[in-house]
Amino acid sequence: MSRIEVESVDDDAVWQPYEGGSSLGWMGTQGGTIARDEALRDQLRLTYERDDSRSFHAISCSVTGWLLYHRFFDNADAAHAAFEEMKPALLDLLAQLPEGGASPPGNARLAGPLLAAFTVRYG
Repeated sequence: MSRIEVESVDDDAVWQPYEGGSSLGWMGTQGGTIARDEALRDQLRLTYERDDSRSFHAISCSVTGWLLYHRFFDNADAAHAAFEEMKPALLDLLAQLPEGGASPPGNARLAGPLLAAFTVRYG
């Protein structure tokens, strides 16, 4: 099976504010306020939410058609470090996933170990 081709580009240069930054300040899916929200080629997304009143910091990451995963932290420094650490890891994961999403027969079976390894590494 062919893999998704990912250009070798500096990922700092291609991660952009999601929808031009319009989501900043809104309530996120985990109940915090969205403080950072970045995407890469409409295939990867990282969202950082915070709520200082309860020492709550969450990162949601997604790979379109494959993964929606949440991580939780008790301080902003750890959350920001994880946010940056996950950018190249998500790009690497995307490069390994089969084309066409999970629907074609065999793709989910092939991707399962990759997705599991990612969630264990960032669990």
